[in-house]
Formats: sequence, structure tokens, C-alpha cells
Amino acid sequence: MKSKIFGNTGANVSLIGQGTWYIDRGDRKSAVAALRRGIEHGMTHIDTAEMYGDAELVIAEAIAGQRDNLFLVSKVLPSNASRRGTIAACERSLKRLKVDSLDCYLLHWRGSYPLADTVAAFEELKRAGKIRSWGVSNFDTDDLDEILDVAGKGKIACNQVLYHLNERAIEHAVIPWCERHGVAVVAYSPFGHNDFSTPRQVALSFLVRETIVFAIPKAAQAEHAAENAAGGNLTLSDSEIAALDAAFPRGPKRRGLPML
Repeated sequence: MKSKIFGNTGANVSLIGQGTWYIDRGDRKSAVAALRRGIEHGMTHIDTAEMYGDAELVIAEAIAGQRDNLFLVSKVLPSNASRRGTIAACERSLKRLKVDSLDCYLLHWRGSYPLADTVAAFEELKRAGKIRSWGVSNFDTDDLDEILDVAGKGKIACNQVLYHLNERAIEHAVIPWCERHGVAVVAYSPFGHNDFSTPRQVALSFLVRETIVFAIPKAAQAEHAAENAAGGNLTLSDSEIAALDAAFPRGPKRRGLPML
């Protein structure tokens, strides 16, 4: 599994990680086995959120005894993102995951609480050793500008956004913004609605071709996790990238950031 530096954190993180949205909805043993198989294949970046039901409990079972080898990420809901609420939400996630700290903690999307309050909570959690870094999710460039003004340079580790072959809107402005500011981009739902015929490994390799982009596909079965991991070892040629670019054009820039 190839890896690269994750934003400003200094951490070397696998290109392909593991998403866990809805992983608690199916067979639990299969979900645990899928996560473990993914880790075995080098997908050590595991992403979750308090919004994902019992996903954190499933992860806790899957990662027992392996915490030191992982890059573990969770997210606070906007409705909990006050200063006190963010700290409480993080502590709940740590308890469910059965770990002492997170490698990165994200604001799931922009809400009504002032960004200054959420950032203050993130920095307090860092000082307490409960998180090593923090970032955001579903932030467009105007939101990124605002939180940069609040936090200052070098604080935002990543922006997790919707990105797949049929949804390339972030290439217009979000990826360039993140490149300029040393912020990692994490692609969630990298297979979209599974409505394109390109092999998964090819789709993933195309997304992470940019130096700052990582991807976190979900796999409910162990064999699917192994298939996803292969995308982290595949390097597309310039002609292959050009062919995919032509087959799945990014289209014109749209107003607003797409999200799920």
C-alpha cells in the first residue's frame, strides 16, 4: 500500500483507507472481518463519525490490539459543535472506540455554531492529548477561507469531501485551495452509486493521483476490502488518466459543494 504525508500532520498515511458509514447495518462479523482484512492489506486509515450509529463500536472490535498501527479519524456533528459540545462528543467517540486518542477529528459539516468555538475545542483537545490534529468535512472554499482566518495557518489537517468519477466538482476550486494551504483532501463515497463500469482499483487510483488526495471506500465484505486495497498499489499511466478524464469529464464549475 502506497502512502504519503497527510496534510500538515507529518503522519505518513495510506492512500486508500476505510470508510464506515452504514457498516453497522449489515452482518457485524462480516463488517469486523472486512475492516481487519483492510488493515492487513495496509488500509490503516480508518474513518468514522458519531453520526454513523454503531460504527465506532464495530471499529473498536476490529482494531483491538492494533491501535498504534492506525490513523484513526472521527467527526463531530454540527449540532454538537459548540466548544463544550465538541469536547463531550470527542470523549464519547473515544469511549466507544476504546482508544485514548484520535489521529484527526473533524467537523462533519458547517453548522450554526461559530467556527471559533469549534476550533477552540479542537485546540483544547489537542493540548489534552485526545486528538493529534483536526480538520473539516464538506467545506467549500468560502468556508475554508473563514476557518483559516479563525484558526491561522498550518492548523487545518484535511477537508473530507464527496469525490468520485461522476462527481469531480472539487477539482475546480477545493483541491487547488487545499494544495495552496497544505491541507489533505479525503474522498468519501469514491464509488458514487456504483453506477460506472470502471474497476474499483482504477477508480481509486485516478482519485488519488493528486499529491494531496486520499480515498476512504467502504467494504462490507473482506474480499471487497482486499479489492479496494489493490487501488493503493496501482499507478495509472498518463494515457490512462487522459482516457478516464475524457470518459468521466469533470464538467463546469457548479454553485455550491456537492455532499451526501
